Amino acid sequence: MNIRSLTRGDGVVIGAAVLLFIASFLDFYSAAGADLPSVWDTDVYRLALPAVFLLGFIAAGLLIGARFQPEGRKVAGLTLTAWGTVLAVAAAWNGLWSLIATPPLADLGAGSILGFLATLALAAVAVAGSKVPALAGPLVPEPRPVTAQPYGGQQPGTGYGYPGGQQPQGYGATPQPAPAYGGTPQDSAGAGFPAAEFTPFWFAVPVARPLFAEDGSPTPIAELAPGTWYLAVDQRGPSALIAQTQDGRRGVLNDTSGIQRG
Repeated sequence: MNIRSLTRGDGVVIGAAVLLFIASFLDFYSAAGADLPSVWDTDVYRLALPAVFLLGFIAAGLLIGARFQPEGRKVAGLTLTAWGTVLAVAAAWNGLWSLIATPPLADLGAGSILGFLATLALAAVAVAGSKVPALAGPLVPEPRPVTAQPYGGQQPGTGYGYPGGQQPQGYGATPQPAPAYGGTPQDSAGAGFPAAEFTPFWFAVPVARPLFAEDGSPTPIAELAPGTWYLAVDQRGPSALIAQTQDGRRGVLNDTSGIQRG
C-alpha cells in the first residue's frame, strides 16, 4: 500500500468517513422530554443505519481501495471508483430524505444532520473530485531532490578525481573517452575491463510505463506513474533497469527513454 498515491480528495473522503462514524453515535432525532437513541438502534430507526451510514462507509472504502488496485479492475462490469460513486450518491440521497421525513413531534438530531453532511461530502468528491485541481493534487507531497537532471546527464561525483569520471591525462597521453552508462571501458589494445559497480539512484518516468517481473513474465506487476520517484537498484542489459516501487515491489523497466534522474 503506497500512501503517496492518495489525493487531497481522498483525504476529504477519509475525513467524511470519520465524521460519519462519529455522527452514528449521536442522537439521530430529538424530542422534548425524550431520550432518543443513536442510529445503531435499528428497532427505532429501521433502515436509517444501512441506508445512510453503512452505505456511506462502504462507499468510502471502495473509493479509497480503488487507489491501491490496478487501474481498470472491474467488479460486475464497473470499476471500484464507479461503485463507490454510486453508493456515495445513494447514501447522500437517503440522508437528505432522513432530514425531510422527520417523524411527528420529533426534531432533527445532530446525528442526522452530520450524517447528511458527511455523505454529501462523499458524493461531491466522488462525482467531481478528480475535476477540481485543488482536490486532484497528492495528499502527501512527493520528496523532491535539490536538482533533477535528465537520464544520462553528468551527476555529482562523476567529475575529475571520482571513480568512473573523466581523469586528468598526463602530458602527451591519449585521452580515453568515458564509457556510456552501462558500457565497458576499453584499454589501448581494445581489451575490455569489468564495468564499474552499479550505484542505485532515484528516477522518475515522463509517462506511465509498465514494470515487468524479473523472471521475464509478459504480465506487468506494476505501473510506474509520472510524478513519483522510484529507486533503480540494478541494471539489466544495456538499457533496462531493475526498479523498486515505494511499496517494495521489484521488476524490470524495459523503456528507460526520457527518464529523469534524482
